[in-house]
Amino acid sequence: MNAPKPDKLILHKVSRCLEVKYADGQSYRLPAEYLRVHSPSAEVQGHGKPVLVGGKREVAITALKAVGRYAVKLVFDDGHDTGLYSWEVLADLGAHQEQYWASYLARLEEMGMSRDSEVVKLAALQPKKYTPPKA
Repeated sequence: MNAPKPDKLILHKVSRCLEVKYADGQSYRLPAEYLRVHSPSAEVQGHGKPVLVGGKREVAITALKAVGRYAVKLVFDDGHDTGLYSWEVLADLGAHQEQYWASYLARLEEMGMSRDSEVVKLAALQPKKYTPPKA
């Protein structure tokens, strides 16, 4: 895929969205949480197997840094800053946002995880084996 370079990247701090606008009029509003949990970084993409990231509902983007002519580095307020979002990655995330988001929510549910950092669902906890005390 040879995605065009966005015409504008607009960070909406209040709504915590990154707006990606193209010269042809197409645009996407990508929430910070969506971008964080789909980061192209090795930390999230793993080495062949993506890592499911929960607890990022309130995450925000604090900075955008251009990387040459091919990508942007997003800096998140949780300290994550290792993902380079190429123009191809941004276009893919925008074009498939509904599908990717639905899949993410389903995986969270399946794993007993939450979008909220302070919530731990009981299903996500490993059961502990009870060993009665010796008399």
